[in-house]
Amino acid sequence: MTFRRLGGLLTLLTLAFPAHALERPNILLIVAEDLSPRMGAYGDALADTPSIDRLAREGTRYTRAFTTAGVCAPSRAAIILGVHQNTWGAGHMRASRGGYVAVPPADWKAFPELLRAAGYYTVNSGKTDYQMSRRFPNGVFSGPSSIWDQERADDWRGRAPGQPFFVYHTLLATHESQVWPTWRFRSWTQILMAPMRIRNHLAWVLETDPAAVTLPPYYPDTPTVRADLARHYNNIARMDRQVGEILERLEADGLADDTLVVFTTDHGDGLPRAKRWLYDSGLHVPLIVRWPGRVAAGAVDEELVSGVDLAPTFLSLAGVAVPAPLHGRVLLGREAQPEPRYVYAARDRIDEQPDTVRAVRDRRFKYIRNLHPERPYVLDMAFRDQMPMMQELRRLVAEERLEGAPALWFRAQRDPEELYDTEADPHEIQNRAGDPAFAAVLARMRAELDRWLAASGDLGLLPEEELRQRFWPGGREPVTADPTLGRDADGSLALQCATPGASMELRLDGGPWRLYTGPVEAPPGAGVEARAVRYGWAASGEVSERVP
Repeated sequence: MTFRRLGGLLTLLTLAFPAHALERPNILLIVAEDLSPRMGAYGDALADTPSIDRLAREGTRYTRAFTTAGVCAPSRAAIILGVHQNTWGAGHMRASRGGYVAVPPADWKAFPELLRAAGYYTVNSGKTDYQMSRRFPNGVFSGPSSIWDQERADDWRGRAPGQPFFVYHTLLATHESQVWPTWRFRSWTQILMAPMRIRNHLAWVLETDPAAVTLPPYYPDTPTVRADLARHYNNIARMDRQVGEILERLEADGLADDTLVVFTTDHGDGLPRAKRWLYDSGLHVPLIVRWPGRVAAGAVDEELVSGVDLAPTFLSLAGVAVPAPLHGRVLLGREAQPEPRYVYAARDRIDEQPDTVRAVRDRRFKYIRNLHPERPYVLDMAFRDQMPMMQELRRLVAEERLEGAPALWFRAQRDPEELYDTEADPHEIQNRAGDPAFAAVLARMRAELDRWLAASGDLGLLPEEELRQRFWPGGREPVTADPTLGRDADGSLALQCATPGASMELRLDGGPWRLYTGPVEAPPGAGVEARAVRYGWAASGEVSERVP
């Protein structure tokens, strides 16, 4: 190897693992699905969550953490970019169901890709649906390949020696579909998963006593409702064991002291009037942060936190500049920012049902605006309606036996505005929007939502057909141009792509794909492959050549 090539290799290693690399934490993000703060650490005595409770004792527990949507894909979209999903057209649940996917501005990048560009080894062990990739024939959504070194991999063990990692674990045990014991099979994948689902239900169905469950006031007290909530607690216990296994593996590898561990969920409970809604039952989530020696152990933080805060926090702690478009704030470290006065949330189309709801919350009050007050609260949704509890609620409505607080959700029309005092009314039952005693609060919250909608450039307020034409003109998925391979002035291998905002990857001699961040030294005779993708577009083809 020539001196120049050796120098180039050392330069690459310096860029990938700079001198302060050891100061940058490994980051392990564990996200359970469809779960409110039903843990012992949050005061739920029924929950069997020893692993999460231990994590809380060893770290800081946040009590006012909220997601930006009450449903998974829009919430994940906001987390991955650090920008509210409705700002960039990702608010409709399953955007691909509308014949398009969201295309963020060309210069926006997912925070794991920015970490990867800075030398982190990035892994996603579960879902990769961020509303900017279409469903493939096997029924799986796949995020842009440039975001991850490994997708659906197990953990951090594939990284280079000394390389910091970011691992995003998604745990499915508490997903709403695990509550009902039956399933409408829509694909071979779901049929093949049936034995696992049956095993899971048989293993846990007798663990929680339905009589011990505490019902929120918006549910009627029936055996079916209690059985579904008991099964939810069974799934929580199973999820907690999975968390424990991940943490044990981290400790066994000697990485616990050097790793920032964050546990949270993608939104609230996967239950009626919780999932998909902007009540706290759909938005309020657990958030626990453990970082030995740097985050206080056993502490409780009552500040408002939003899902969009994760991206800037991780980037800041990794020593990566936080891009200007990000909506969130840095929660930890030297660049930590003060608590905001408000956090925000949005609901748009949910599966087959169009809708538009917006919300703003401060520490105490929640304001919700229903932009379609003529519609009922409960809309027909094939997926959700499989839940026995949901079928029970509908049966009681049909028999005119649902009354009191449970009947509020089944009204034929919505209140145009809803205002709740969450301290006095944590389950958000008493709408204070028409109460003169709360007129000043209503005016303040209404004005703040107006301000946010204008400032955020809310694309969810546009007709969805307009989004479809904006992102996929003529209903056709745009395709990223193939990258071109060239040489820079000193002969290093350089890539270019004609598609603005495209991320590029390359690999040498069939090795692992690497994110392209600048010219690369390639020895004579090496086989070079390259590919490109812009978020929301189809990926390019793979181009290859051999270095002379």
